[in-house]
Amino acid sequence: MTGTSAVGLVLARPPRLLGAEPFFMEFIAGIEERLAERGRSVLLHVVADHAAEIAAYRRWAGHRLVDAVILVNRTVDDARPAVLRELGLPVVVAGEPVEGAPAVRRDDVGSVRAALTHLAGLGHRRIARVSGPSTLVHTRVRTAALLEAAGAAGVEAVVVEGDYSEESGAKLTAQLLGRAEAPSAIVYDNDLMAVAGLHAAKELGRRVPRDLSLIAWDDSSLCRLASPALTTMSLDVHLFGELVAESVVRLVEGEPVAERWCPTETVVPRETT
Repeated sequence: MTGTSAVGLVLARPPRLLGAEPFFMEFIAGIEERLAERGRSVLLHVVADHAAEIAAYRRWAGHRLVDAVILVNRTVDDARPAVLRELGLPVVVAGEPVEGAPAVRRDDVGSVRAALTHLAGLGHRRIARVSGPSTLVHTRVRTAALLEAAGAAGVEAVVVEGDYSEESGAKLTAQLLGRAEAPSAIVYDNDLMAVAGLHAAKELGRRVPRDLSLIAWDDSSLCRLASPALTTMSLDVHLFGELVAESVVRLVEGEPVAERWCPTETVVPRETT
């Protein structure tokens, strides 16, 4: 080990999204809080894409700047785990696991089923989901879980792909509501798209929740302050960060690291369902 007392986290996301979306700020806060208790800190780097992320890993390894790395947002055919192995950088995965690396996982399947059960229980039989990018492994897991649960419940489900931005939330909501057989409920993969979708629905004359029910993924102040306040799938994001940090500390200190799971997200009913 290098003994730097730093843990690296690279976020390959547009800076405009990082500033508007609360999830990663709360996640990082949880990591920092737990690491600080052990005299460690986070070396955070924001880049445009995975090529720049890999370049950062090579630079960190070359200069021995970090003891370990936290890997987020696994993608299909992800090149990053192999590069980290090649560089000898210990890694903890936040999300869907990678062979040979400890992971802290979210129960996306259970959470999707909980959201569908809530909406089906309210009588919805045509449900749409505005997803994140389909290149992300957890997006595909959620999509498969939704289609399977919808089929078992006799619910018609459609998935359209967004990019977590306000613009995609508004645009895709308008497209869905413009269909001949429009959905009566929409689930969004993040809070920013959901708030934008709520505004778009209201501009189109839809009364929420009388005409349309909406659910946002990951609770935040954006959801609570929306009018009407958004029903959400609530994950303790701060705890997620803490669990990741605890696994990292065990890893760099040479202790065995078991796979960890965050509690399954629960439906927090508010005024949009």
